[in-house]
Amino acid sequence: MTKRILLTLLFLASLTCPLLWSQDLSAAEILERVDRTISEPEDQQMEATLILIDDKGNERTRVIEMYQKGAERRLARFTEPADQRGIAVLSLPGGNIYVYLPAYRKVKRIASHVKNSRFAGTDFTYEDMEAKSYSKAYQPSLLRTESDHFVLELIPEDRASEYSKLVMRVRKDTLVADEIEYYDKAVRACKRLTSSNFEKIDGYWVAREQEMVDLMRNHRTRMIMRDIRFDQGLSEDLFSERQLAR
Repeated sequence: MTKRILLTLLFLASLTCPLLWSQDLSAAEILERVDRTISEPEDQQMEATLILIDDKGNERTRVIEMYQKGAERRLARFTEPADQRGIAVLSLPGGNIYVYLPAYRKVKRIASHVKNSRFAGTDFTYEDMEAKSYSKAYQPSLLRTESDHFVLELIPEDRASEYSKLVMRVRKDTLVADEIEYYDKAVRACKRLTSSNFEKIDGYWVAREQEMVDLMRNHRTRMIMRDIRFDQGLSEDLFSERQLAR
């Protein structure tokens, strides 16, 4: 076998091996890979347009800036419209979530029993906004394997969670989650998060669009991401109560 043929075979193997290797992963390993994709950058920041759509098709638009460091620190702050500007939520390790409401000029810690409240009228609750490691927060099992996806069932470790379980669809080729279905305490599908328009930016996979649908209210929130930047050297001081109220 010539050197050129060998190099060609190695190149072709490099394209197919990730998919082949993924066939033998356990549910826990798949979820760890999903976490790795999310938290692989040292930090990330972006701006997003949120489009809130009610059951009659009426739309409201908001703009939010988001910052994340690692897997467990996240800050999100509204910049538009004027009546929402400055509303912010901060997620820190240990499930600690804080919100700042400019009208009251006060930072408030979100108690566990109200984490199911919707954040600033969107279809995302405070629990949804929490930065966390899925593999630490849920017990996974493999429901089934499809041609292009693994389908995982995730049971929350925290009994205070508003959800009884999540069903996550994970793409085999990239091991990123492109759909999560949320089930309430009565084990009814209550919400669905869909991620789409995936793009690799600076070596990291990111979804340019997400949509959270409240299946009970027939209400949805579309999120369109832009100005996405990674590894900017964000300071840990940014993720503090003091910065939340700036």
